[in-house]
Amino acid sequence: MALGRVAVHNLNQGQGDIKAIERHVLFVGRAAGEGEQSQLFSVGAQTDLNAVLQDSTLRQQVKAAQLNAGQNWTAAVYPMAADETLAEAIEHANAAQSFEMVVVCIEMTQPTELNDIHALMVSQQASRGRFMCALVAVPGIDEQTQSWPEYEAACTTLQNNLAAHLVVAVPQLHGNNLGVLAGRLCDHSVSIADSPMRVETGSVRGLGEPPKDKNGAVLSLATLNTLATSRFSVPQTYADFEGTYWSNAQTLDAIGGDYQYLEHLRAVHKASREVRVLAIRRVANRALNSTPASIEMNKTYFMRPLRAMSKSVKINGVVFPGDITPPKEGDISITWPTNKKVAIYMVVRPYNSPKDISVNIMLDLSNE
Repeated sequence: MALGRVAVHNLNQGQGDIKAIERHVLFVGRAAGEGEQSQLFSVGAQTDLNAVLQDSTLRQQVKAAQLNAGQNWTAAVYPMAADETLAEAIEHANAAQSFEMVVVCIEMTQPTELNDIHALMVSQQASRGRFMCALVAVPGIDEQTQSWPEYEAACTTLQNNLAAHLVVAVPQLHGNNLGVLAGRLCDHSVSIADSPMRVETGSVRGLGEPPKDKNGAVLSLATLNTLATSRFSVPQTYADFEGTYWSNAQTLDAIGGDYQYLEHLRAVHKASREVRVLAIRRVANRALNSTPASIEMNKTYFMRPLRAMSKSVKINGVVFPGDITPPKEGDISITWPTNKKVAIYMVVRPYNSPKDISVNIMLDLSNE
């Protein structure tokens, strides 16, 4: 070379943070006023919802969510036009923002409607790589025409034979159940891997009045148990324990499925979002190749989100677990089916969480 040359390149190794969308949800429903239709409103913990949204079921649900979510809550609200479909509304909103969940505030009365919402969530994953789920309102009891047994039978029929692991169905027993659950799931004081059943999260706030059936009978724990057994997410109380709490956020996954509980689905979705970004950065990058050294290095690279999700905190002798358990040796495998295609398999392990606690007390009458 005749002349000396120096070149300095700033390399981007992709070591920065990946934007988190957990706890950021989209509320979709029918609007009361013409002026607010087909617009995406950003709202937060300090937003005056009366000034932003006109009185409607949609505003009622968003208010309940705001009350239960607490500090640093953010969401988006999309009031639908009269001639707008749910698919169009979700598509329009997703063109502007990313969401962890869609909260459908229009009551679904047919199994096919719940199935269609599941298909919309799947389509967002296919078209945009968005891992989303949906909380969906289903009708509460008609106090004029239904008894509790009749209502239970109608709810059971609504979810029969459905396999929709991306959908959580929420009966509107108190009028704002959907918003209360959505807010509880967005509470920053707990992990996304915590069930809304967690009593230590505290009593729910702002839940409407308990409903009655056509005979004047008030909603009972027996009816709530029947609904929960039928895969609906409902509030619950404990005898001689103050406050109203919540049951599991059960999905409509098929029996035996891995994603019957929303806390498991949310952890896997979080990992999927972050690993997807890491995978995009490896496209046509020869740092990922079939040599043993490269495979080992990339195992560490792709497990980075799982290691971050598994970090626990210990303070004053109390351990606050991470979203998942720490990865173990063998929890990731990288194989090369062809010289241009890589298959990566990863394991996500949630912590055990007690939902049914049995205490056995024995009496010792020995005279020692």
